[in-house]
Amino acid sequence: MSDWFHRTVVETGRLPLFCFFSGFIVGFAFIRFSVRMIRAQVKWWPGNVTPGGMHIHHVVFGVIFMLVGGVIGLAIPDDLVGWRSLAAGLFGIGSALVLDEFALILHLDDVYWSEAGRTSIDAVFVAIALTGLLVLGLRPVGIDDLIQARALGPGAVGWAIAGVGAMIHLCLCAITLLKGKIWTGLLGIFVPVLLYVGAIRLARPHSPWARWRYLAETPKAESKLARADWRERQLRGPAIRAKIRIQELVAGRPDATPDDDHTH
Repeated sequence: MSDWFHRTVVETGRLPLFCFFSGFIVGFAFIRFSVRMIRAQVKWWPGNVTPGGMHIHHVVFGVIFMLVGGVIGLAIPDDLVGWRSLAAGLFGIGSALVLDEFALILHLDDVYWSEAGRTSIDAVFVAIALTGLLVLGLRPVGIDDLIQARALGPGAVGWAIAGVGAMIHLCLCAITLLKGKIWTGLLGIFVPVLLYVGAIRLARPHSPWARWRYLAETPKAESKLARADWRERQLRGPAIRAKIRIQELVAGRPDATPDDDHTH
């Protein structure tokens, strides 16, 4: 395992990225454990930070950690990989604290323990998945196109081919996202075959693509909308319920209403 780590992470220059990834997971695990202890009113666990009666959300500490870690990482010379990795780890912890309250930032309201608060968990899962792919060495499609352009030589032909390839993948990614397939579109940035699958398949019934293409009063549009509704109920419904169970296992069950519990 140590040989694999040194060969895959250290020798490829991805140690700071790995430390960011580790810091992110540790930060998210700690803060979710903390807020669940506070919510359960465990007496021996420190409560919310409330100087002068004002509740300071952990997103504030996350922003501070990100600023400190980011500035230190920019100031440290590139050859000091160990210190840069520590700064990246601090930046990862701050990022976890910020994304854990992403729903609060999005709604400008304390929706942490409400249904809307699940948006934060989605954001955290997306960040973990994409960063994990980068740690494993996968590159976004645009980066691969640029590397291929350099391999073809300094001429304009190579860059033109790379530009066309990048535009095709970006268009496929946009179509996939417009069809409501968020995970497919985001992961497809690293695994291009998913973009082709997502762009070809039916859109989700409430997606922008479905509103534009499936609401016309034509037999073809009505057939596609009916198939999309069936897929949403029969196939995607169980997957969504499974995802919600995983979210509740990791982050806790939300309250029935946003105003029932404001402690976190």
